[in-house]
Amino acid sequence: MDIILIAAITADGYIARNENDPVTWSEDLHVFKEQTMGFPVIMGSNTAKTIDKELEGRKTIVVHRDDEPKMILENIKAKKCFIAGGGRTNTMFAPFLTHLYLTIHPLVFGKGIPLFTGLEERLFLELIKAVDVVPGKGIIQYQYKSQKTKM
Repeated sequence: MDIILIAAITADGYIARNENDPVTWSEDLHVFKEQTMGFPVIMGSNTAKTIDKELEGRKTIVVHRDDEPKMILENIKAKKCFIAGGGRTNTMFAPFLTHLYLTIHPLVFGKGIPLFTGLEERLFLELIKAVDVVPGKGIIQYQYKSQKTKM
């Protein structure tokens, strides 16, 4: 199964200003919907609270700090699933990621919630393709394949 982290991030690597911050600044929601449609989407409980409506056509799996990622993934019967934050959830699932779809927005927060919180091992990535999400605005989604983690 492909396990894909999908995120809208600022140029300085943040996914939100704080844990209650809805991602209203993101201009790639149409791409998020298109890519995740029909597949499970895993997110942390804080991220789930910031979403104002249900993700129609997708099973949403809300995880908590004490949940075991391997067990959650073993119970998914799909050819792929998506990890959609926050920083702790992204870190929890980092060892299992096969791909990362990162849409960089031309914004700088200066501080906030990073893409990963407390990641202990580096992830080595191979660029597969870049998608011009909003032509003329510099909003590009970089799609990476995750290599084996190394120290």
